[in-house]
Amino acid sequence: MSNLVPNRLLFRFEFALRYRSSPVIDGNLSDWSDEFLLPDLGRLDNSKSFGKVWMAWNETGLFIACRVEGRKAPFKCDPRRFWEGDNLRLCTDMRDTRDIRRASRYCQQFYVLPAGGGRDGRGACAGAARIHRASENAPLPPDGFIPVAGRRDGDTYTLEARVPADILSGFDPDEHPRIGLYTMLEDVELGQQYLTVGDEFNWHIDPSTWATAVLTR
Repeated sequence: MSNLVPNRLLFRFEFALRYRSSPVIDGNLSDWSDEFLLPDLGRLDNSKSFGKVWMAWNETGLFIACRVEGRKAPFKCDPRRFWEGDNLRLCTDMRDTRDIRRASRYCQQFYVLPAGGGRDGRGACAGAARIHRASENAPLPPDGFIPVAGRRDGDTYTLEARVPADILSGFDPDEHPRIGLYTMLEDVELGQQYLTVGDEFNWHIDPSTWATAVLTR
């Protein structure tokens, strides 16, 4: 019998987000070490992970990467409806206001897709979207402003992206090193892998459900 309330909802999580000199955004994740892996909080709910997610930061912005194994079918991606197919999403709150239930102008949602970009629609792509019910939204970046790369080898694929500091609303590592953070990895074959809570707890609306990351040098 599954828990009516997931264990992850009962905690406020905080972890270090480590500093890196700028990695090359090419989809090759051999330069990402385990010290940059996000914590596998799904174990608290006996949820088995199907992918690995790394993150880092430096003065130029935030870096995110993932590796998924076990994917057989072609990708299903549409940047216009990114939430319906294969995607990696990142939510940030540059003021880590953990007690608000509606996003502020410091809260943003970004997406990275393994396909849907390029002239043939087969390349990786990335973008940003407004957060529903936000009290105020940050400006959306221009198309193509987020560097992204992906690779696929058989049943394994990788994604890698940099969210530039210029589009991170309120990004100030010295004055505000604590940020709200949430990730969701969705694969139409393998399911959902999320940092704290799933769709039923409205993570895409409610920043109080996110974790805290401390920008650490």
